Amino acid sequence: MAHVLVSRPVVSRTPSEKDGFSLDEKNASASELEVTQPPKKQWCGFGRSKADLDAIATQPSVFDDATTLETYRPPAAYENTHRFDPAARWTWREELRVIRKIDWRVSLWAFIMFFALDLDRTNISQANTDNFLQDLNMNTNDLNLGNTLFRLCFLIAELPSQLVSKKVGPDVWIPCQMVLWSIISLAQFWLSGRGSFLATRCLLGFAQGGFIPDVVLYMSYFYTTKELPIRLAWFWVSNYLASIAAAFMATGLLKLRGLHGKAGWRYLFLVEGGLTLAVGLCSFFMMPPGPTQTKAWYRPKGWFNEREETIIVNRVLRDDPTKSDMHNRQGLNVKMILSVITDWRLWPLYVLGLLHMVPVTPPQTYLTLSLRNLGFNTTEANLLSVPSTVLGGITLLMAGYFSELVNSRVSATIVLQLWALPLLIALYTFNAHTSQWAYYAVVTLITGFPYVHPVQVAWASSNSSSVRTRTISASIYNMFVQAGAMVGANIYRDDDKPLYKRGNRVLIGICAMNIVLYVFTYFFYRTLNKRRERIWNSWTPKEQQDYLDTTEDQGNKKMNFRFVY
Repeated sequence: MAHVLVSRPVVSRTPSEKDGFSLDEKNASASELEVTQPPKKQWCGFGRSKADLDAIATQPSVFDDATTLETYRPPAAYENTHRFDPAARWTWREELRVIRKIDWRVSLWAFIMFFALDLDRTNISQANTDNFLQDLNMNTNDLNLGNTLFRLCFLIAELPSQLVSKKVGPDVWIPCQMVLWSIISLAQFWLSGRGSFLATRCLLGFAQGGFIPDVVLYMSYFYTTKELPIRLAWFWVSNYLASIAAAFMATGLLKLRGLHGKAGWRYLFLVEGGLTLAVGLCSFFMMPPGPTQTKAWYRPKGWFNEREETIIVNRVLRDDPTKSDMHNRQGLNVKMILSVITDWRLWPLYVLGLLHMVPVTPPQTYLTLSLRNLGFNTTEANLLSVPSTVLGGITLLMAGYFSELVNSRVSATIVLQLWALPLLIALYTFNAHTSQWAYYAVVTLITGFPYVHPVQVAWASSNSSSVRTRTISASIYNMFVQAGAMVGANIYRDDDKPLYKRGNRVLIGICAMNIVLYVFTYFFYRTLNKRRERIWNSWTPKEQQDYLDTTEDQGNKKMNFRFVY
């Protein structure tokens, strides 16, 4: 299913006659620009090959033609307009140096923040191994209800959070979110029963909802469309590292049971909530508004010099000119929201968001509880969850790199269903006489599934086209993902344990259906692109330009837009 995918505007044009643009000590004309790839990493060693590092890295775009330049020129309100320069040229050496700097200063902190999110979002799993349910006089169905309420509130908060983030800026809103949910998380130290448990689940969902699309929006300010999926893959690796760290932290913290007459899980919530609160407070100082706004009283020199800012801004806009549609403190209105909700071209991705994780959600949610039911003690159950987490992190990165390698989103995301289906069938065949280690091996493989969600997030973002639409579509997509998690949280029921035969039958059916949906999505976008290509190529260059100058179509509705699939 490998396919050359194009998500930015396609414009037919002849080479420009402009020349004499500055490239440090070199000159390069717009007519010399070619679609080139950066020097690839060597097979041995960690460095890149030195060949072509001084070649022109500036990619051809709509800004190289005098007519289309004015069509896509960034407006004065765009916060990076002062660094926009269609004549800017730079080398791969300069670009790779800038990307490394962005990786260390933007992606790394995003990684740390997501680590903090998952530490507080999933520590209920470790608490379950310390008689959490029994201490609060609850059962499995109460836990399911708590998880469902958490997901529901998380879902409800998605879009409002994005609206606030777009208005005040993700650099302000994300740290506020983190501080808020950290306080709620550490307050779980004082849980007293079913009512307080359900209340904190709701509050955590409200506080954490929208965090992920907020961070994705923030990272899109710095990265091109092709670079974002693998960065998001590393972003979600922190999910797995948080699970590993949480397992080891829980091994020590849960042994505090009895200290001052308190259960060990209470100290778990208190300590981990305190750690994420520290990260949230630091985030106020670690997130500049954008690539040209990194200077502050505590950072007088900023992160980038003028040359680096020019490279960042122009490489991002050349990849996707629509990123200048809105500035980073501009709010969204009701009309924009309705236009995205009614955009049927994105509906297949929303359906995949709803269903793609359902087949693996119940085994993952009940992993530690299932291990306790198999006879493993608290420490063993937590430590035995580590191999699946390590495997999941590896397969996550493999899916991200595979997506970049084949440049096909369907090929990179359908692998989750192909991975899970035979394992779920094997799990369904188990009975009461099956070895606990055989059960453990299969469940470990299932919960170590390739996490393709980062690729699908970037996929939805690419097919949304503009900032104003991708901001909303990211929230809607994530709302469907959370709805899917709610479905998955209720498939394993108390009357079906410990083997959950009925639940596993349902998971097998959903997994098979998902494979069909991915194939449908592939042909859906392929057909749309072929139709648009046929119409666009039937027009003369003058007709194409007249369309761009007069059309009211926006974002992915434009005839020269191509969907990725």
